[in-house]
Amino acid sequence: MVDYIIIGGGSAGCVLANRLSEDPAVEVLLLEAGKKDNHLNISIPAAFSKLFKSSWDWAFYSTPQAHMYNKELFLPRGKTLGGSSSINAMIYIRGHKLDYDHWAKLGNEGWGYDDILPYFKKSMHQERGADDYHGVNGPQNVADVREPFPMSKAFIKAGEELGYKQNPDFNGKEQDGFGMYQVTQKDGKRQSSARSFLRPAMKRPNLTVLTEAPAQRIIIENGRAVGIEYQTPTHVKEVRARKEVILCAGAYQSPQLLMLSGIGPADHLQLHDIEVKLDLPGVGENLLDHLIVPMIFKSQAKASLDDAENISNLLKFLVWGEGPLTCNVAEGGAFVRTLPELPAPDIQYHMGPAFFKNHGFERLKRGRAISFGPTLLQPESIGRISLQSNRPGDAPLIDHNYLARQEDVDALSRGIKIGYELAHTEALRPFAGKPLYPKTRLFSDNDIEEYIRRNAQTLYHPVGTCKMGQDDMAVVDDQLRVHGIDGLRVVDASVMPTIVRGNTHAPVMMIAERAADLIQGKVRMKAKKAMENVSS
Repeated sequence: MVDYIIIGGGSAGCVLANRLSEDPAVEVLLLEAGKKDNHLNISIPAAFSKLFKSSWDWAFYSTPQAHMYNKELFLPRGKTLGGSSSINAMIYIRGHKLDYDHWAKLGNEGWGYDDILPYFKKSMHQERGADDYHGVNGPQNVADVREPFPMSKAFIKAGEELGYKQNPDFNGKEQDGFGMYQVTQKDGKRQSSARSFLRPAMKRPNLTVLTEAPAQRIIIENGRAVGIEYQTPTHVKEVRARKEVILCAGAYQSPQLLMLSGIGPADHLQLHDIEVKLDLPGVGENLLDHLIVPMIFKSQAKASLDDAENISNLLKFLVWGEGPLTCNVAEGGAFVRTLPELPAPDIQYHMGPAFFKNHGFERLKRGRAISFGPTLLQPESIGRISLQSNRPGDAPLIDHNYLARQEDVDALSRGIKIGYELAHTEALRPFAGKPLYPKTRLFSDNDIEEYIRRNAQTLYHPVGTCKMGQDDMAVVDDQLRVHGIDGLRVVDASVMPTIVRGNTHAPVMMIAERAADLIQGKVRMKAKKAMENVSS
């Protein structure tokens, strides 16, 4: 028996394992379904797409998407310590202030921007130094791109030509504008949550980490989570928790495991012969994600990632942590409002100094390219997670319901039109030549819409399927406790009631930092101390 069981060693689970095990009086067990994070390509930033469809990837697929010509979209998720932070593009983005203030307006106390900013600062070490928005003493290193390509800098100048401002810090006072992304790297190498938070904590005798140990079921007795069953190489094993079971399996698998454990929509559970422990209809609902539409142009640049894969560059990386392999593929970016009346950006751009299409599986036969495209930040289309069967080894059914709402298509269409304007600026003239995708410039709204529906793909940010709130479809409360079940919390991207404007790794670390304080009672202690100060 242990005090805390953490299910999932991803962005959130690694943070929790570190923070909870800081107390030597408690025992913490972290279970990860995947392998150890010891593959060389995990360390090499430019190689992240090589991990897709490997042993370090769950390699999920969506159900046929009705509004995208019934395509089944590839959905990679990290299956290793660090989770998707071990296979992502390492972009450190928090989202917009309005995102978190909206969470608070929905009734989630303590989740407004001013409340959560200290947790962002706590988790990070900002190489640029400390200021009102950044901390320097946290485990997660945040760095500038080490050796940006000239075309990435030109992309920023292209935005300025069109009247957008340059933004040196997307995580500072304002999000709007063009600039270089910061990345979760240290000395040119990826620094996942496993390497920043978990590895230092693994030296503690009160933390046990088990890999290749997929959870099968949360054990519920008399309305309380008391332990879990997990798979070993030879049999299913049970372990009990004195205090709490904490589910950190992500937006696809956290709702799946809840349902397999008898927590979810009763009719759906009964359909799969699962004993209903709690009828909780919101489990698996409210699935949200960011879609990106590729825009790729042939480039006359003297250097790009398209020809960076060679022994010389590998040696530069291994010996000095330098060279093009330190590139995170998406070096430059932007946040723009495609309509003047919008309160915050609705489109984000990820610019790559290379040909990047179909998750990196397709390669340019010869020459070089530049890739960028609009990313939909506030989707209106909502999907769901459901069970394929009552067998834990079967993947969940993932229906994102992408592009069901015309508003999503319209926003991406406006983003494509801005993309064409960027491609024809003086700044990008040497770098963005003949169009490759789309193969010819699209002018009509109908042609742009068809291109979007045929070519959009996930930007790997699923959230929302165990949403936080107090309404009938909420799964957890604002302390991340599962409604109706004692001793059980969900701590990962699935608890987001709405999706943030930006990449989700940093927000998930923030959620875990705050969850650790909630679990340990530190938030209540701070509130009590504040009241005592007022009364005195």
